[in-house]
Amino acid sequence: MSVRTHPSQWVSAQGQYAGSASRFAAYLIDLIASTVLYLLALAIISFVVQIVTGSPVSWHRNDIVVVIIYVAWQFLYFGFQWAADGSTWGMALLGVQVVQAYGTRLDPWRGWVRSLTFPLGFLTLGLGFLGILVQREHRALYDLIAGTAVVYAWDARAARLRFLAREAEPVVAAAAAPTPAKPVAVTADGPSPAGQAGSEVGPGALAEAGPHPEPTATGEAPPGTGPAAGQ
Repeated sequence: MSVRTHPSQWVSAQGQYAGSASRFAAYLIDLIASTVLYLLALAIISFVVQIVTGSPVSWHRNDIVVVIIYVAWQFLYFGFQWAADGSTWGMALLGVQVVQAYGTRLDPWRGWVRSLTFPLGFLTLGLGFLGILVQREHRALYDLIAGTAVVYAWDARAARLRFLAREAEPVVAAAAAPTPAKPVAVTADGPSPAGQAGSEVGPGALAEAGPHPEPTATGEAPPGTGPAAGQ
């Protein structure tokens, strides 16, 4: 099982036949999960029986009844999940799924058949698993009997699109931010933008806006504008 660091490389792996490492790791996860659930169920049953009858119940691993119950539980654990959606907890965690040999969704009865024939891999001293290593489609003996195959089913394309969408969120938020309004300067002619106030009000305009002496009632020239003012 190779490690792919670029999201687009996972897209190309989707739908391809799963390798032996992925399937073995998924089986180990399911084996641990099913065993923990089995032991928990035995503990609950022992607790209830002890409360009702007043005598403790002990389970021995060498007891044939315990072994039969454990094998039946494994059949139900794998068969029910394969029949439901084609993947167990471990397979879903590693992104692999059981499908029909030609790639369509797994029929429920094929999931139960696969679970029933799964022990053949162990009963044949491991030869039933040899097809996973040597066959092009990586199908074990029980896959050939049930007409199933295991493929990578993680929705990498949707995950990559969600990743790109999250990366684009800051850019969209910055583009949608409102631009600050320009300050407005108030002039004699009315309000005008501050950036235009300097160009419209020049030195000449400032001179014209200076104090203008008002004419006197007798028509005399204002002070400082007569002949003496030129000296």
